[in-house]
Amino acid sequence: MSDKKKSKMNLPNKLTVLRICMVPIFIVVMMLPASVLSPLISGIIGTALFVIASLTDMLDGKIARKYGLVTDFGKLMDPLADKFMVIGAMTAIVYRTAMLFDNNNQALFIITLLIVIFRELAVTSLRLVASSSGGKVVAANMMGKMKTVVQIIFVVVAIMEPVIYAIDGVGSALPAWWVTWLPLSYFFAALTIFFTVASGINYFVGLWKYLDPEK
Repeated sequence: MSDKKKSKMNLPNKLTVLRICMVPIFIVVMMLPASVLSPLISGIIGTALFVIASLTDMLDGKIARKYGLVTDFGKLMDPLADKFMVIGAMTAIVYRTAMLFDNNNQALFIITLLIVIFRELAVTSLRLVASSSGGKVVAANMMGKMKTVVQIIFVVVAIMEPVIYAIDGVGSALPAWWVTWLPLSYFFAALTIFFTVASGINYFVGLWKYLDPEK
């Protein structure tokens, strides 16, 4: 019995669990007030933690496929870990932007966060229906993976762009509207919204057959 349990918790699955455990640490670092840790330092540490967590996402899938370690646990928990990671990061960004920086993107970040949450709830519900009614465990498809990559880039940019502009000599060298509106964050937020919605539609089109209103 113990051997069977050990075989289920293989290296890819351990990386997935590690990613989930890193999320609360990242959120705490990102929400520390400036009086405790400067925005520059907390931004760098937060970005490093987020990038490491994102790398585990890339590694666990590659290792699982290369060495035949794909499990139903991994298929279900890997995308769930991604949701924890991205939604936690975006929530921390909304809080951090409102508390530490004077720019006009709080509303955009909130809209992006809500769209991500609604999409993930809908797709997760659809996965559960497909698993229960059709016996199908749904792994992330290519559109879903592209969505995750864009979301990761958005999080990194949204954390670091205002921090970089706050450095002496950097923000002053740019137009005031650029520093206020954070155009790079705006651009990647728009991309995140597009891929989040498009991947959600893609899942519903592919798995609609498992939604039987008569059951």
